[in-house]
Amino acid sequence: MKLYHIYIKPYLKQYRVVMITTIVLAVLTLLSASFLTFVSGYLITRASERPETILLLYVPIVAVRTFGISKAVTRYVERLVGHHAVLKILGDMRIHLYKMLEPQALFIHSRFQTGDLLGTLADDIEHLQDVYIRTIFPTASAICLFIFSVVTLSLFDWKFAIGMAFLLSIVLVVYPLLSLFSLKKKQISLKKNRKHIYQNLTDALFGLHDWMISGRKNRFITSFLEKTKQGNKVEKAIVNWQQARTFQLQCLSGIILLLVGIWAGIAAGNGQIAPTYIAAFTLVVFPIMEGLLPVSDAVEKIPTYQESLQRIDDVRQFSQEKPRGDSQPFDAKTPAILVDNITFHYPNEQKAAIKDLQLSISYGQKIAILGKSGSGKSTLSQLLLGAVTPQAGHIEIAGQSPEKYGDKIYQGIGYLNQKPYLFATTVANNIRIGNNNVTQEELENVIQQVKLDEYIHSLPKGLDTQMEETGQRFSGGERQRIALARILLKKTPIVILDEPTIGLDPITEKDLLNTMFGTLKDKTIIMITHHLTELEKMDQIIFLDNGKITMQGTHTELIKQHKRYRELYAMDRGADA
Repeated sequence: MKLYHIYIKPYLKQYRVVMITTIVLAVLTLLSASFLTFVSGYLITRASERPETILLLYVPIVAVRTFGISKAVTRYVERLVGHHAVLKILGDMRIHLYKMLEPQALFIHSRFQTGDLLGTLADDIEHLQDVYIRTIFPTASAICLFIFSVVTLSLFDWKFAIGMAFLLSIVLVVYPLLSLFSLKKKQISLKKNRKHIYQNLTDALFGLHDWMISGRKNRFITSFLEKTKQGNKVEKAIVNWQQARTFQLQCLSGIILLLVGIWAGIAAGNGQIAPTYIAAFTLVVFPIMEGLLPVSDAVEKIPTYQESLQRIDDVRQFSQEKPRGDSQPFDAKTPAILVDNITFHYPNEQKAAIKDLQLSISYGQKIAILGKSGSGKSTLSQLLLGAVTPQAGHIEIAGQSPEKYGDKIYQGIGYLNQKPYLFATTVANNIRIGNNNVTQEELENVIQQVKLDEYIHSLPKGLDTQMEETGQRFSGGERQRIALARILLKKTPIVILDEPTIGLDPITEKDLLNTMFGTLKDKTIIMITHHLTELEKMDQIIFLDNGKITMQGTHTELIKQHKRYRELYAMDRGADA
């Protein structure tokens, strides 16, 4: 119920007018279908008596036309209004989910796999569409139809109405609950199976070249087919149960139809109703049952909805674990950075990732931060971006802590990591992510700065070339240059380069670094790396080990004073050669 109050009730309240309108239209559709069948039954019987004049059939004929048209119209309008409301709700939920995830972008992969998030954004939220369309709307309209049918029948025979209420309750209440409890485990199992398939397919897509080159293609396909087979087995069991339930409900519908027909005949014999209404009362059972039978299908999906809501709630709780500060505009033109004796350790980790770190960076300085994996380099970048807060000490950027800027920290700091994400759209659109308001001239200028102009203009569609998912059409160096173009358009005074050349060959790495230093010459650069390439151009070089500074100085100073640095530099130069 907690999840219902968080994710369903607020939207029901917000869109209550549209929701009520949709349910009213659904009820009118069912009533129109019922009256259409009822009047048709009466018309057939009355016409068989060969009335003296056609005028005696005029009213039922008009009624048949009226209810036939109203059934189609109300059905169309109900679907139109209902789907409009539901799509608005799904849009709001996707935006809300994205706003929860976006501030925590640096930490998403520490909690969620990409496939999990893909499943949440696509499959889970899509399932919530069915909460309204296939559960709330059909169930609410079926309850209204049930009440109307029983009350109307009681006007003719209240004892028989009680009996029919009992039988219809089996369809409306007993079978839906039976479906819910019988299929709960299977629905959850099927949901988890699809979750694993999302994860495997996403991992396979991003690692496509790796597992094909490594010769593990058959292993992946076998694993995928096995998961699919397991899901199909569960799905088949669900379908078999549904078919058995449908058969039983159809048999029950036949019994109800037979009982109503017998009652109508007896009632006509007793003078309670006219004989012309026998067929009308009997045939009206069909649309009534048609309105009640979908409730079983509607209720059986509730476990799936609960699972989807739980996964969405996991994202919400994750975002609340690391709340952002108040958004304060980052308007400093020449910001300085002060790292004052900070200590930070991750939750459930006793060892500090950063310990007693002291650092001062003036505007325009070029700083290189080196160290082995796990030494605290990336943690420092996350602290500077305000993604996490130190447990001791403090950080100031332009006189304010990063948390004060909230999401607007990116107005002042550009961030380029080792795998910048490029979307399956054009080159121009990917670059415009840095600034949506750039002109064509500015686009041309920025691709020239990152030395991509000749290559892009050699392509048939130039800047309108599609990049494919994750930018697979381009090489690693070209993808980094496109990401660098984004940063140049943002015009941030500070740029953090987090392993920007990893995976590149030495020649491409050196050329890319020269481009970066040339285009970012008037900005503060903090480069996190494990290579010593082009460190001669840095104002300060800092070595981290276990979260502490072990070496610090210019390239010339470190060459003179630290044997370890000379060895690493010689080793790196040898690797480049």
